[in-house]
Amino acid sequence: MAVGLDATWATGADAGRRIPRARRAGPPQRQVSCLLAVLACLATAAASAATPFSTLDPAGPSARAIAWLWWIMAGTSIAITLGMIALACHGTLRKSRSAGPSERTWLLGGGILFPSLVLSGFLGMGAYAGWSMADRLAAPPFTVQIRARQWHWEARYPETELPLVRSVNVVHIPAGVPVKFRVSSPDVIHSFWVPRLGGKVDAVPGRINEVRLQADRPGIYRGLCAEFCGAGHAQMMLEVHAHEASELARVLATLPQVGTPIDGGDPQ
Repeated sequence: MAVGLDATWATGADAGRRIPRARRAGPPQRQVSCLLAVLACLATAAASAATPFSTLDPAGPSARAIAWLWWIMAGTSIAITLGMIALACHGTLRKSRSAGPSERTWLLGGGILFPSLVLSGFLGMGAYAGWSMADRLAAPPFTVQIRARQWHWEARYPETELPLVRSVNVVHIPAGVPVKFRVSSPDVIHSFWVPRLGGKVDAVPGRINEVRLQADRPGIYRGLCAEFCGAGHAQMMLEVHAHEASELARVLATLPQVGTPIDGGDPQ
């Protein structure tokens, strides 16, 4: 696509005819534009790292694994873009046409081998990040049952000394230890997500999904429903309050009690 016309004119084959010469953006210019766009996105992401819902401001091991993977993917993308710019400039500006790698070599190396290695590396790192959030290790010392409803969150604490207390739109957990969240829903699919603590887990009717999260220090961590669940979806915000152990016991003692457990047992 022509991006502009210069002020010069090329002489045509017939006398007296002048044909405008289009000036096109060369491959290096297009590559530089792509690089600038990537850098602008990266700068925007870094600038938003301090927001309550930022995955780039991790506050727990699961969130750190996700942020670490994101930064590696971003850095690799920039490195590949710079490499493509260098190759485009080399191919455009070189004067000699000396023999180089064959087309078959470029196809196998640049089109098959290199992408396979990069994507395999990303797959392995992504699997590790997912494993860090799965309940695969020793049982964590604290469990919270989360039930997502249209349109609020209900939390209960079955393995504490007060198994029938509950909180709404606020989840209380101990700081500095892994916590198992058992997430379910009685109506539609929701998605439980506290960005600074880890990844998402769906609340699916008829199932109980589990995720392991940890807050490294006391504080308030904002969360939300990441799956459109109806007219009140935008109202489904929640807060995870991480407390010291002694403070957690005092807070749980102030919560209201209910008559039955949240889920009545695992689904068969």
